[in-house]
Amino acid sequence: MRWICTNCGYIYDPATGDTVGGIAPGTSFDDLPDDWVCPVCYANKDRFDPLD
Repeated sequence: MRWICTNCGYIYDPATGDTVGGIAPGTSFDDLPDDWVCPVCYANKDRFDPLD
């Protein structure tokens, strides 16, 4: 499942992870560290909604 940042529209896709934040491909959104933030606007995880 992909997740979208409600602040800026960035889409977190577990298949690709987050190279900027050091998150490996295959990491589910639920497994992201609690202090992970959007790599575009630095919003917290609670600003993300399920996309699909």
